[in-house]
Amino acid sequence: MIGEHLPILVILTYCFAALLMPAAGAIHRRIPSLLALAAGVGAFGLSVLTLLRTLRQGAFQYSVGAWPAPIGIELVADPLSSFFLLAVNLVALLVLFQMAFGTAERPTAAYCSCAMLMLGGFGGIIGTGDLFNLFVFLELSALAGYALLGCKDGRSAHAAFRYLLLGTLGASFYLLGLGFLYAETGSLNMGDLRMILETSGMDTASRIALVLMVTGMALKMALFPLHQWLPDTYTYAPPLSTALVAPIGTKVAVYVLIRIFHDVFPADLGGWDFPFSQLLVGAGMIAIIWGSVMAIPQGNLKRMLAYSSVAQIGYIALGIGLATPYGFIGAVLHVFNHALMKACLFLFSARLEEARGAAPRIEELNRKTSREFPLASACFTVAAISMIGLPPMAGFFSKWYLILGCLGVDLWIGVGVILASSLLNAAYFFRILERLYLKEDAEEAPAARPHPRIRGANLAMLLLGLLLVGAGLFNVGIVEAFLRPIVTEIGLG
Repeated sequence: MIGEHLPILVILTYCFAALLMPAAGAIHRRIPSLLALAAGVGAFGLSVLTLLRTLRQGAFQYSVGAWPAPIGIELVADPLSSFFLLAVNLVALLVLFQMAFGTAERPTAAYCSCAMLMLGGFGGIIGTGDLFNLFVFLELSALAGYALLGCKDGRSAHAAFRYLLLGTLGASFYLLGLGFLYAETGSLNMGDLRMILETSGMDTASRIALVLMVTGMALKMALFPLHQWLPDTYTYAPPLSTALVAPIGTKVAVYVLIRIFHDVFPADLGGWDFPFSQLLVGAGMIAIIWGSVMAIPQGNLKRMLAYSSVAQIGYIALGIGLATPYGFIGAVLHVFNHALMKACLFLFSARLEEARGAAPRIEELNRKTSREFPLASACFTVAAISMIGLPPMAGFFSKWYLILGCLGVDLWIGVGVILASSLLNAAYFFRILERLYLKEDAEEAPAARPHPRIRGANLAMLLLGLLLVGAGLFNVGIVEAFLRPIVTEIGLG
């Protein structure tokens, strides 16, 4: 019985938790974070069940209120959506655990409610089979995300407001594209649109809609040169907000882009007549180099990680634009790997920020930092090595598949960009590792404020580090069990 309702249960889990937050906060200030963690556990468990069912039985639909598509609201579970849902809820669960047990200051009920609404919106974006309801969930998650990212101080509010303006612009592009599409076809259901376009073909209105929707999602995913909102937003946001939003927020926009390209406007319908493939590949390669170069001179650890995220989005865009089996596998695998890596890195930054009362600066790191936070520093090291792309870490294998994808279409410049970016990654990550383990304590930062020892402070980072090692060692199993069915489903091989 529960299997029939899996596509909607993840959304409802988070939304009900958000509704209960005010009452939970009125009882005790610790309860909201525990309730959020319970919702995360439930959503992750439901995600696992959804993925297992789609792998065994194939894709299935859920009609909300028993109103069938295209009139009613349809949710869809297939290998692609199930894999993304699992990745999002896995990272969310670990960050929510950090919120509940890994910090001295408990988040407020309002903060936890926003986190639940954002995650529920992400679940709706991934699960919906209707382009307009995708917009509704996109705005739900965005509004909650703005609140999470801007609730620290004036600088975070200013950066979040800038993100709000640009995010609203991206959503407006997307919505305008929907208007063109609906005026031409009379439907917004993805499956119905595909059948209509197969019959009538792509016309001018449909191509305009595609351009607008892709532009909106490129802004949401911070694809170069539409990434300007990201560095300040991640730098000045509350530490746990960055750890929650940065690993998964842009990946949801990547998912929408994949859906648009492969489910609504696939290449065999003429949806790629405009050179989207070449644009994605070109923008991806520029983003890889630009983000990596800009990360090197940064003195603020969070800002360095933010620019690194710009580069990592470039890897994903490159793989999608290649439109080959290996390229697509590399892109989707990098979505999963980067979510784990960036969550671990930002949790390390959050740990230092809580202990010292300010965002960590790279020049303040030294051997005393690694002695004071030995396990956290070790987990940061694992994630940094994975980001560089050294075997047997997970990051190596997603880059390897991207290289194979480039070789498959004789894109040697893409191979060179990936290799060069790994050297650039090594430049800014080894600089930090050198300070953590070799720099003497003489240049100690101003006296750190006393901080309590928190028993569960490092558990989330430890699990993320182990997952990175495991995802690297068992990457073949992940690709064959989860990603090959996705490639077959979207018709790439």
